[in-house]
Amino acid sequence: MGPSESYDVKAEFGVKQVMRDGTRLSSDIYRPDSHGRFPVIVTRTPYTTLEGFMKLFSDEGKFFAKHGYVFVIQDCRGKNDSEGWFHPFHDDAEDGYDTLAWCARQEWSNGSLGTFGASYQAWNQWATAALSPPWLRAMVCVVALPDPVLNVPFQNGALVLWMAQWMAMVEGKRNTTPSIYEADKLYWHLPLRTMDNAFGWSSKFWREWVEHPSADQYWKKTFYQDKFDRIGVPVLHVSGWYDDDIIGTHLNYLGMVNGARTKSARKNQKLVIGPWQHLVNSARKIGEIDFGDSALIDLQGLELRWFDRWLKGAINGVDREPPVDIFVLGRNAWRKEKAWPPSDVTPRVYYLYSKGRANTAFGDGRLVQVLPRGEIPSDSYAYDPANPCTNIYDSSHVAAEGPFDQRPIERREDVLVYSTEELGREVEVTGPIKVNLFASTSATDTDFWAQLVDVFPNGYSMHLTEGVIRGRYRKTLERAELLRPGQVYEFDIDLWVTSNLFLKGHRIRLDVSSSSFPKYDRNPNTGDPFGQNARLKVAEQKIFHDEEHPSSIALPIIMSR
Repeated sequence: MGPSESYDVKAEFGVKQVMRDGTRLSSDIYRPDSHGRFPVIVTRTPYTTLEGFMKLFSDEGKFFAKHGYVFVIQDCRGKNDSEGWFHPFHDDAEDGYDTLAWCARQEWSNGSLGTFGASYQAWNQWATAALSPPWLRAMVCVVALPDPVLNVPFQNGALVLWMAQWMAMVEGKRNTTPSIYEADKLYWHLPLRTMDNAFGWSSKFWREWVEHPSADQYWKKTFYQDKFDRIGVPVLHVSGWYDDDIIGTHLNYLGMVNGARTKSARKNQKLVIGPWQHLVNSARKIGEIDFGDSALIDLQGLELRWFDRWLKGAINGVDREPPVDIFVLGRNAWRKEKAWPPSDVTPRVYYLYSKGRANTAFGDGRLVQVLPRGEIPSDSYAYDPANPCTNIYDSSHVAAEGPFDQRPIERREDVLVYSTEELGREVEVTGPIKVNLFASTSATDTDFWAQLVDVFPNGYSMHLTEGVIRGRYRKTLERAELLRPGQVYEFDIDLWVTSNLFLKGHRIRLDVSSSSFPKYDRNPNTGDPFGQNARLKVAEQKIFHDEEHPSSIALPIIMSR
């Protein structure tokens, strides 16, 4: 059967697979209406009853079946027609393994299996792959979630509050359309442990999450990113610079290139990052920013080529192309790279500087490349969790960051703003972004948040990437350790990755605050057990940037292009 052949499609609905504990899961299966055995692609999802997703999955199934694959769409445990209880992140590894074993035994299967899917469907691919199923030959992972303590539901100790709406959407057998909730109002609810009730549900897994904010055994048993040495298959990794989960794709690509089980797998990884949000490759324009004609690609064609190469053995050249395709914002063009991050990246450190008044974009905060000398006044602000700095996002989606104008928050006194002078030449920043912050607080626990911004000549302050750290987890995510009020601590804030060409006349900017609500829950500054009460306290924050405490941002700059 050649990869270019086209088949009529046959569909079977509600086909049951029995898991190792006797639970029966349900699948819809699209396959060529032809005798013979075919490679199989499996996607496992909690979303089949969500508005719009049923047609999406059906269209994907028909597409791949037409091209000579059996496409299996399985409802996760406890969802739709599958038995059991949906316990996010906890049952998918074994259920995925058992499902692949079932597929390999069917009369229509040739035993060559791949997995496919985005977001949660990408996460559960990795969870299954970490068990080393012998039938697995290739994966296509789009906007994959990382280990749960790195992104969702917790990011470096802070609860990603948008997950409350996700909880309400997936709770129960059938999904609920997110638009029915007045989420922007509900996010203010305290205590966090009863947020499920605020959304109208009684959610066992939400209560468990709130009880486990650390990287304890509850979460460790769901980890896969410490198990790349057990995974030995080619993977197509896809994400967008404005994907709220891009850290999963970034870490997974590096993990497989450097530590996959086999040399062949390490060699045959491909990374694609476009100018997209979590819903990848769907629009060339986000908010006011149009990324141009080339922003959208034939992603489905690439996915087909990937499976044709690794499940059918087609010699189509997909494994001979440069392994990295990135879209450079600002340049608004795609570029192929031989490595990620690019090999010619030169780290450059920009130091925070002011005369003690970096508050707002109208203050005296600067980014300079000269190490501070002597005594320099610190910057200070009051963080009030009853009036947090807001996250500027597209509220029509569950989670949708974008290149939105940050000027509304850069007028706030609790936002410190540090900018370079207008650039005399283009500066490309491509790769991981790290902030090293020296700070003190009057509280026993608080958050520090930072974002990288591209400031246009007309003042438009375009968000690029951001990150947060909860004070009590500054040393390790495994164990909380409260702060001593007034003591200066060093906080490392991971701003993840970006690729942006800062054009001549633009400015590079770093914003610093202690909240980005409602993306993250408001740290109440009390040091109380997480999520158990509604007590709030104002924290007085100081950011130091003198010779002894050189707060900085490290930028990966490409100089030679």
